[in-house]
Amino acid sequence: MSLWVDRYRPKTLVSLDFHQDVANRLKALASSGDFPHLLIYGPSGGGKKTSILATLNELYGSGIEKMKIDVRTFTTPTNRKLEFNVISSNYHIEITPSDMGNNDRIVIQELLKEIGQTEQIDFQTGKHRFKVVIINDAESLTRDAQAALRRTMEKYSTNIRLILIAESTSNIILPIKSRTLLIRCSLPTIEEINRVLLKISKKENLQENNQLPQNDRECLKILNRISINSERNLRKAILLFESLVMIHNKLTINTPIIELDWELVIKNLSNSVLKNRSVSTLSQSRSILYELISHCIPPIIILKKLAFFLICNERIENDDVKFQIVDAASVFNERLNLGSKAIFHLEGFLAKTMVILEKNRV
Repeated sequence: MSLWVDRYRPKTLVSLDFHQDVANRLKALASSGDFPHLLIYGPSGGGKKTSILATLNELYGSGIEKMKIDVRTFTTPTNRKLEFNVISSNYHIEITPSDMGNNDRIVIQELLKEIGQTEQIDFQTGKHRFKVVIINDAESLTRDAQAALRRTMEKYSTNIRLILIAESTSNIILPIKSRTLLIRCSLPTIEEINRVLLKISKKENLQENNQLPQNDRECLKILNRISINSERNLRKAILLFESLVMIHNKLTINTPIIELDWELVIKNLSNSVLKNRSVSTLSQSRSILYELISHCIPPIIILKKLAFFLICNERIENDDVKFQIVDAASVFNERLNLGSKAIFHLEGFLAKTMVILEKNRV
């Protein structure tokens, strides 16, 4: 049994629930015969991956759904062996080079060179075709990897097309931006998320099974609570909706919304920093941060949530203090992107925050 977020993912551009303007643009590009390199960016949960897979379906048909995972091995200049997962079909591959840290340049150079040097032929029509390479977390690529990517785009443009996925374009170098068509996928509105959740509920027969109220107005109020708590992240909203349905026999307007465990841990950590600014608190935070990272919570997300919970705490009323915390978060955000040891920079942010709070006697 697959999760609802996968089971009800739209497979074609026509069936997308929102971003119709983006869908029409991608459909026109797919049918034009001159498909460019793309840079699709926007917040998480806005439909970037779904739009890309639907575009591939428009280009190649349902064959792109037959995917497999391969483990590739790369050798660094110091003869160190690196294993890297590659998701692929006959028409595309999907990679996340930033998982390799500072060795992402090796993946870009060797893997894309291998694909770019292989000519793709459609045996049904006998025509030359290109292979699509999807690169996740493009904004996390190192400068060296981006420079290698730029050279690849120029040299092998006849055999491959790149689709870069990023949350922001600020860390992507200008030569790559100038060689790609930028398309932004914004977050869906609360009303759009409500429509998607309502569609899923009807397909799952939740109202007929009395798991949701028969009255559409009451049902919509419950779905609206879920949409608001998901912070307009559609993926999070669908996962939250499915979790609530699995836990409770019947959803009502008073059904408590599930809070994520890792968010509660970060919230408690921010509260402890506000209450007790000491070396012992900083020492205890290290084990908490290690625990979060070991559970695959991205360090960037930990930093953002820490900063958010700190500036939203009612104990901090001075706007100047909030500005200083946000400024410190931006500094350590950059260091996280450039460095390799996330724990150092997360601890550094907490230490800097303690200094700011102590100076301003918060």
